[in-house]
Amino acid sequence: MLFDMARKFCENELMPHEQTLEKTGELPRDLEIELRGKAIDIGLHGCNMPQSAGGPGLGAVEVTLIEKGLNSTSLALAECVRRPSSILAACEGQQITEYLEPVMAGDKRDCIAMTEPEAGSDLKGMKTKALRDGDDWLISGGKHFISNARISDFVILFAVTGEDQTPKGPRKRISCFLVDLDAPGVQVLPGYDHVGHRGYYNDILHFDNARVPGWKMIGNEGEGFDVVSRWLGPGRLTVAAVSVARAERAYRVALEYAAERKQFGQPIGKFQGISFPLADMATDIRLGDLMLMNTAWRIDQDMPTVAEDCAMAKVWCSEMLGRVADQAIQTCGGMGVMADLPLERIWRDARVERIWEGTSEIQRHIISRQLLRPLGA
Repeated sequence: MLFDMARKFCENELMPHEQTLEKTGELPRDLEIELRGKAIDIGLHGCNMPQSAGGPGLGAVEVTLIEKGLNSTSLALAECVRRPSSILAACEGQQITEYLEPVMAGDKRDCIAMTEPEAGSDLKGMKTKALRDGDDWLISGGKHFISNARISDFVILFAVTGEDQTPKGPRKRISCFLVDLDAPGVQVLPGYDHVGHRGYYNDILHFDNARVPGWKMIGNEGEGFDVVSRWLGPGRLTVAAVSVARAERAYRVALEYAAERKQFGQPIGKFQGISFPLADMATDIRLGDLMLMNTAWRIDQDMPTVAEDCAMAKVWCSEMLGRVADQAIQTCGGMGVMADLPLERIWRDARVERIWEGTSEIQRHIISRQLLRPLGA
C-alpha cells in the first residue's frame, strides 16, 4: 500500500514535470511548494522520521518501499517530497521548536555539510573549526558539494571543536551544529557545473567567524562521528533504493521498445543480441531489489552487520543502475540517447550514485574491514 501510494504520487504529480525540468534546469519555487503541500496532505512528507520527532515511525522496510516508489523520476522532483535528515531526530529543547518542528511542518528545509575540498571520504581531514567563545561557538572554514544549500534555511554542519591525544596520535573532535544560512558570517555560493540531475544544486559554504549559540549543538561536543554513523547507513540505503527504482524504469522502457520496434520483419526483442541483455538486466535488478529489501529488513531486526549490509546494498545497486542504464540505451539504439525517452537522463543521473554517500571504493573498504576484523586482520 505504501509503495503503491508513493508510486502513484510519482507518476501523477512528479513525472509530468520532467521535461520542463530538463529543458530549463530549474524547478520553479511555486511548483516545489505546491508539490510539497500535496505530499504533506497524504502523509508522505517526513515519512522517514520516528514518532518522537513527529513522523509516522515507519520501519526501514516501509521507508525503503516509499523511496522506491518516489524515485523513478528526477531527483529535484522526488525531493519535493521532503525526507528530512534523521539527524534532526536528536534535537532537544529549543532545537525542536526552532528547527525540527518547522521542518516537519514543511516550513523550513535542511541540508547537511560534511564534505570539504580536502576532506571528502576522509572526514578526519576536516578543517572547518568551531572555537568556543563564552557560551557560543565561532565557526570558520569552508564546505563544498553541499546539496541544495541555496534553497535551504539551515545547515546541519560538522566542524572540528578540539583535538584529543590518543595512543595512535592526535584525534580531532568532530561536533554537529545547526547553523542558519542567513546568519552573519555565513555565505552560500553556487557550486560547480555538473553532469546530470537538472534542478539539483551543489553549493559552497564559507564560514567567517560565524557565531553559533551553544544550544545549537546537536548532542555533546565531540560526538559528531557518532551522529554521522547513525545517519550514513540510512543514507546509503536511500541511494540503493533510488538506484533500483531508476533501473526498473529504464528496463521497462527498453523492454517495451524491444517488443514494439521491428527490424527484418520481427520485433528486435526476438534477436538474442537484444533478448539476452534484457534477461541480464532483469536478473541484475532482481538481485539488487532482493539485497535492498533484505538490508532494510536487517536494519529493522537491529542486526550487528548493518554497516556492511548497507555498504553492500549501496555498492551493488548503484553499479547495477549504471549497467542497466547503459544497456537500456543500447537496446533502444539511436532513440536511447534522445531526450524523447528518459534513458539518457537516467544514464546521466546514474553516474554520481557511485560517488556520493561514500564512493564504491569506500563501500568496499567498509565491507572488507568488517569481514577481516573478526579474524584479527
